[in-house]
Amino acid sequence: MSDWLEHSVQVEVEVPIDLAWNLWSDLEQMPRWMKWIESVKVLEDNPELSRWKLATGGLEFSWLSRIQKVVPQQIIQWESVDGLPNRGAIRFYDRKNSSIVKLTIAYAIPGFLGKIMDNLFLGRIVESTIQADLERFKDYAIQAKAQS
Repeated sequence: MSDWLEHSVQVEVEVPIDLAWNLWSDLEQMPRWMKWIESVKVLEDNPELSRWKLATGGLEFSWLSRIQKVVPQQIIQWESVDGLPNRGAIRFYDRKNSSIVKLTIAYAIPGFLGKIMDNLFLGRIVESTIQADLERFKDYAIQAKAQS
């Protein structure tokens, strides 16, 4: 039995939406701004699938994720197909000279972890971490814009 937790965070990035989209669409670059993501590898024989590895505090999880929906410069939606159960979406909103980037993730807490951890406490840690991830993405995108 698992409990599902969901979080949504967003950030305004002072780059055009096409740049924000292009940077985020390159899944293998995610570890550059996502603290807990150790690696992402898009499968060569099926680019809809990617293998993810998360590592934090001595815990390691991996999963295979499938892209469910892509609308260029609007949304990338995914769901895990094995490993750590998770799903979510990254949404992009054009603000002419900037972009709003909104990340929503949901994940299942394995029963044994749920019994030993306070899900409210865990949720606050996860939410603050993914908000910091978006802030790092913002810095990464601004740096990319300056270099182009």
